[in-house]
Amino acid sequence: MSNFPIYRPRRLRANETIRRMVRENNLTPADFILPLFVTYGKNIKNEIKSMPGQFQLSVDNIKKEAREIKALGIPAVILFGIPEHKDEEGTSAFDPHGPVQEAIKAIKDKNPDLMVITDVCMCEYTSHGHCGIIKNKDVDNDATLELLCNEAISHAEAGADMVAPSDMMDGRVGAIRDALDENNFPNIPIMAYSAKYASAFYGPFRDAAESTPKFGDRRSYQMDAGNSDEALREVALDIEEGADIVMVKPALPYLDIIRRIKDQFGYPVAAYNVSGEYSMIKAAEKMGWMDGERAMMESLLSIKRAGADMILTYFAKDAAKVLR
Repeated sequence: MSNFPIYRPRRLRANETIRRMVRENNLTPADFILPLFVTYGKNIKNEIKSMPGQFQLSVDNIKKEAREIKALGIPAVILFGIPEHKDEEGTSAFDPHGPVQEAIKAIKDKNPDLMVITDVCMCEYTSHGHCGIIKNKDVDNDATLELLCNEAISHAEAGADMVAPSDMMDGRVGAIRDALDENNFPNIPIMAYSAKYASAFYGPFRDAAESTPKFGDRRSYQMDAGNSDEALREVALDIEEGADIVMVKPALPYLDIIRRIKDQFGYPVAAYNVSGEYSMIKAAEKMGWMDGERAMMESLLSIKRAGADMILTYFAKDAAKVLR
């Protein structure tokens, strides 16, 4: 049945003013969390070849970056570390003077209102590139939990506002929650990478974080792309263990998962607009195949429309400038 010509939807699309007035979903800079890659040394600003416009930054340059981020109205960053030393157990992950720990202190010293979230994982710190202790050519789940707890505590001690375990070990949210509480950090929230899929879209990130596995892949601990119901089970477990925010990663190939999780749990949902999603748009823009700015904003809006409350994105600064 049609109400045409009484109802004409195009009446509300006639110009930008009316389109803006009836728009159901809107982006603001407050929706964004900017990932930053922190490395050792001084005066380092290494552009990541597979992620144009993104850099590995030393702590002194992270301080400069933080000022710009705050001025753009972006409320939060998430830090990933590139250590000077890697070993089998990733012990640099909980070095109190590691790049992430020093970056936390530097940011909070000059920009106390900028929320600093830290990625909690071992892959950047292990010599083999996997997310935990290796036994029999696989990651030992339970032995890895202690390392993750040590890393989370070291971040909290440095002044982090929130920790975000991305390793996908079973039981890690509960273990980290207990460790934080036992070490007098009961008010540090956990943003859990709850539905993190084994994805081809992580390729450029592994260049940025220098975390490509030296053997095999991560399919024994990251989720299979064909599964949707499993994502709901993973989220339910993380909520039961104490997660304050749950995350879907990647975002664009998994918009249906974001929507299902939001509808099912009504919990704060983060979505990670990952490196491959960023780099595809940048590459198409460079080749003249696509309006990069429009594609960026449309992609981010689709993630918001799907149900994400916050978006981790390398586009955060560019998008915030468009939205000013």
